Amino acid sequence: MTQDPYQILLIEDDSATATMVENYLGSSTMSPLAARLPVQTTAVSNLAEAVEVCQDREFAIVLLDLFLSEIQGIDTLIKARTIFPDQSIIAYSQSEDEHLVIQAFQHGADGYLRLKNLDSYLLYYELLSVLERNIYRRKSENQRNLASQQKEYHDLETLISSTTSVTARMFGSDTIKDSFPELFEELKQSYGELLELALDQRAFRIDHNLSGRLRNLADRLGFMKASPRDIIEIHTTTLKEKNHNINVVKSQAYAVEGRLIVLELMGYLAGFYRKYYVSLNNLNISSRISPRLPSKDSS
Repeated sequence: MTQDPYQILLIEDDSATATMVENYLGSSTMSPLAARLPVQTTAVSNLAEAVEVCQDREFAIVLLDLFLSEIQGIDTLIKARTIFPDQSIIAYSQSEDEHLVIQAFQHGADGYLRLKNLDSYLLYYELLSVLERNIYRRKSENQRNLASQQKEYHDLETLISSTTSVTARMFGSDTIKDSFPELFEELKQSYGELLELALDQRAFRIDHNLSGRLRNLADRLGFMKASPRDIIEIHTTTLKEKNHNINVVKSQAYAVEGRLIVLELMGYLAGFYRKYYVSLNNLNISSRISPRLPSKDSS
């Protein structure tokens, strides 16, 4: 199976240097490391052109000359880092200034090369090093996110357990999941659809009237005498099912949006109960203080 080439963006305004770097990257016979790293290079002569090509595709690594005609030295890297906040940048120059190397790493360079010593082997070695560090960093971040997600599930399940007796005292009944499993599945499906709409709304800036939909779901839960435990149970079960066999990025997106909508849903449920009990109390008070009409016999 042939591996797709890594996309490399070269920002260099000297044609001779650009040709040299492209030749180093274009010949698999010049470095034994080249077989491990198929690359496809796109060359531009300034940062403005770099912005244009990045609108159509993503690049794994940016190779950046620190001394362009439009901008010089560490300012080149600072401006490039604002343009490419997430891409790896390997800076290079003809300069022998050690202070420039230190500054480059301080301002976000992922690697540094000196043109004086550059050859195909050194170039491929630096590319491989940066890519392998990125893979390690992503794995570490994914593991942290997974651990955080598992802790969140554990905390929610602990909260569910701790609210069991409170629920029983307040409502005198079991949870919706235990008492009406088929209805619980419907509520879980409705909540899952709202979670998808939340992702869609954030990604595409489309207004799905999410607050109105959550308020309707809260009213439905309120009429069923649902408790906070029921909402947490719906939320946790839905997240676990949606996180099955998906990538970590989408899993994190579900977790982030889920935290927001579960809090909003609880707020609407609390509002429902306040409105319901205030209305009920007003009705009881009115019935107690209403004057009794005189009977016909007393006239």
